Amino acid sequence: MEKTETAKQVAQRWVSYRPSIKVVDVTVRDGGLMNNHRFSDDVVRGVYNACVGAGIDYMEIGYKTSKRLASAKEYGPWKFCDEADIRRIVGDNKTNLKLCVMADAERCDYQDDILPKQDSVIDMIRVATYIHQVPVALDMVKDAHAKGYETTVNLMAASAVPENELREALDMLCDSEIEALYLVDSFGAFYSEQVHYLVDLYLKAAQPRGKTLGMHAHNNQQLAYANTIEAAIKGADMLDSSMAGLGRGAGNCQTELLLGFLHNPKYRLRPVLQCIQDLIEPMRAELRWGFDIPYMITGVLNEHPRAAMAFNAGNDRGNLVKFFDSLVEKE
Repeated sequence: MEKTETAKQVAQRWVSYRPSIKVVDVTVRDGGLMNNHRFSDDVVRGVYNACVGAGIDYMEIGYKTSKRLASAKEYGPWKFCDEADIRRIVGDNKTNLKLCVMADAERCDYQDDILPKQDSVIDMIRVATYIHQVPVALDMVKDAHAKGYETTVNLMAASAVPENELREALDMLCDSEIEALYLVDSFGAFYSEQVHYLVDLYLKAAQPRGKTLGMHAHNNQQLAYANTIEAAIKGADMLDSSMAGLGRGAGNCQTELLLGFLHNPKYRLRPVLQCIQDLIEPMRAELRWGFDIPYMITGVLNEHPRAAMAFNAGNDRGNLVKFFDSLVEKE
């Protein structure tokens, strides 16, 4: 006689019902890299309201960047995320949505600019670090944790880090106070087999120390959504995405696709679609994020997308072969 699975067994087998999965919407923070963080209050408030309405777990509202290193004349308020600016949008945020900001190692006056949690509406500090900055990142995590925040570390450009250095960094980071460690495909260079291998590697360091794994993917090769799903299937529980994929260069895993995959009834797709229709898509012609061939080329060659962004802004835009040759010759 054929054995019938219980609903619980089906839920455990079907990754999209794993209750530990959290969605982190990065539309305003990552998208701000395409317009110097000059989103209007209406756009930021619209994304916030959509995240609340959609049941999304976290919204990343911008950066905490030192005003010694970046000018308020050149950048909008979401480069700095002053408390007054955030509260102008969310008030006291009496919702289930948690708010987070990103603090880049060596680019944030974290001792002064990140307030004690009791004085801030922010819930989580996400430290972004390259491999050579890990000692600084650890100090930033310690500071944020002592102030009462949830903390994560996004270890950038994992595709460019030698494995022996990566293993050492993972051990150091997972021995810190962080709640979550992120696998970050900064260049949009990963394929599924690399995601599988690295998720296993990260989890080997994270799980024994009680840390959660996150995934942040870029869409240079049209794989951000697929790679995010692969990471989730392998055990990643914090999944980054953005509405309509709005993000630096080729953009990110799309929030609307991810919510569609996560058949969890706490998530609602309609508020996200409304926000995309009313606020995000009207910006596409100006900001020009999303998949195109120059971003694909940098992904295939495991290069930072800044080269493609500069090419697209220059006089040679459209001369794809010239751009390709310039990167190959550099290697």
